[in-house]
Amino acid sequence: LQRRPVKVGAVPNRRLGSVRGVPGSSPPGRRARPWFPGISCTSAEAREELRRRLLGLIEDNRVMIFSKSYCPHSTRVVQIFTFKTIIVGINSFYLYSLDDGASVQEVLSEITNQITVPNVFVNKVHMGGCDRTFQAHQSGLLQKLLQKESAYDYDLIVIGGGSGGLACAQEAAILGKKVMVLDFVVPSPQGTSWGLGGTCVNVGCVPKKLMHQAALLGQALSDSRKFGWEYNQQAKHNWETMTEAIQNHIGSLNWSYRVSLREKAVAYVNSYGEFVEHHKIKATNRKGQETCYTAAKFVIATGERPRYLGIQGDKEYCITSDDLFSLPYCPGKTLVVGASYVALECAGFLAGIGLDVTVMVRSVLLRGFDQEMAEKVGSYMEQHGIKFLRKFIPVMVQQLEKGLPGKLKVVAKSTEGPETMEGVYNTVLLAIGRDSCTRKIGLEKIGVKINEKTGKIPVNDVEQTNVPYVYAVGDVLEGKLELTPVAIQAGKLLARRLFGDHLEKVYHTFFWPLEWTVAGRDNNTCYAKIICNKFNNNRVIGFHILGPNAGEVTQGFAVAMKCGLTKQLLDDTIGIHPTCGEVQKREVF
Repeated sequence: LQRRPVKVGAVPNRRLGSVRGVPGSSPPGRRARPWFPGISCTSAEAREELRRRLLGLIEDNRVMIFSKSYCPHSTRVVQIFTFKTIIVGINSFYLYSLDDGASVQEVLSEITNQITVPNVFVNKVHMGGCDRTFQAHQSGLLQKLLQKESAYDYDLIVIGGGSGGLACAQEAAILGKKVMVLDFVVPSPQGTSWGLGGTCVNVGCVPKKLMHQAALLGQALSDSRKFGWEYNQQAKHNWETMTEAIQNHIGSLNWSYRVSLREKAVAYVNSYGEFVEHHKIKATNRKGQETCYTAAKFVIATGERPRYLGIQGDKEYCITSDDLFSLPYCPGKTLVVGASYVALECAGFLAGIGLDVTVMVRSVLLRGFDQEMAEKVGSYMEQHGIKFLRKFIPVMVQQLEKGLPGKLKVVAKSTEGPETMEGVYNTVLLAIGRDSCTRKIGLEKIGVKINEKTGKIPVNDVEQTNVPYVYAVGDVLEGKLELTPVAIQAGKLLARRLFGDHLEKVYHTFFWPLEWTVAGRDNNTCYAKIICNKFNNNRVIGFHILGPNAGEVTQGFAVAMKCGLTKQLLDDTIGIHPTCGEVQKREVF
């Protein structure tokens, strides 16, 4: 027999040992680190997680051998796959090397009905032990299984064409896999739809920042008179001109995404994806035509959509951020319902272009954010003409006049007593939260678990759901940050773990605060603070800032914090002159 080096395809934190005599393997008698750190089969939940990971190993590897280093039969099986005529990459799992090896073997025996080792899988087909694997080799069956083409149409189908989904799809294609992206935007109740690219590009960060810039430009015009600029006409904003420019820019981004997919040979289908059975999905286009596709693996990246109040007139007459950025008419006098960062950002730039804006708040501003910072935002907005109705919620929206815009009557009630109030507005913008798009894509048909209350999908530390061949990235994940750059990084790293040799995971450790939507011109309106760990040399573990270009400033602090920034290092830093950074208020908590 001619021995050849064997490529060990498992990632380090998945290793169950290695093949004896093969580079990178653990020496006989030396314990490798646990492959399932912290997992033992003392609970049903832990047992299910162990089963999921074992099935994932079988699913992910062309040849998967569960063995023990001291077993001569295991060594003989490995030699089969290193014949000159059958040299393939394998993954060998040494049960003895694990702290929980007995539990692993117990769960493995439930899957295969085999209690001995080696336990061999080839292209997800259970071969059995040493004798059966040799018989398969002698009969030619083993060679046929190894040469067998995939039984699926695609290696990967991504459901959702947003930031995370596109990043994952393109990276998988770069790694040589056959990939499809399914993306379909269900129109909002007002009929608004958009192109490829997801929330951030179409109805989120990109158009929001452009409208924010429009407001800043208007304020700069006003400021310019103080610096000697003279002009006679009063500056006036044109909503239609702004939205046309924004939508043209977004359209160019939509097109660039399509071109990028085409260049990487990713199949893009503008259809709604819904699971119908394991490894099979139904795609329905705008005309109602249905086509089914199969894939070895799936990634759910369907994102979220705005929530509605569930009151009379909300879906008929109110708009959300889905509609605002392409609204074909100026919204006029606007009521913003909600206290989220979306609500306050939208209220800020609408007021910044000269509109009459009121914000209706159920309880506190920016729940989940630092409340000192949140109240400073609210105070600043009030000083600049934005009205706040606190402790009220709408109970009815009624149309008084049709038009673009028309007139709407809003009836609201107090959250602290029987008091009610009414107001008349041209536009009512709802910004009360978002719901995950997971309930109508057939997850229940293949057994993918979701949080029934939120619709979020629980995943493990490698974005894997409870169904081994289904993964998820982006805003649909339970307990993860809902941020575009995080989704992009998660998508890329997921593809590299699934189809490449990379091991890196996303560490969800940082969140930057709200960027103030209206830049300050008065003294002392820029405010920042740090939070330090007193027991770790006053290491900076939190950073908050309110003021112009907050996102840009925070990025620099993020790097410093990852490098171990302490309060003393910050104190010792000389401010760049002339900048806001020279004026610092430091307080240790």
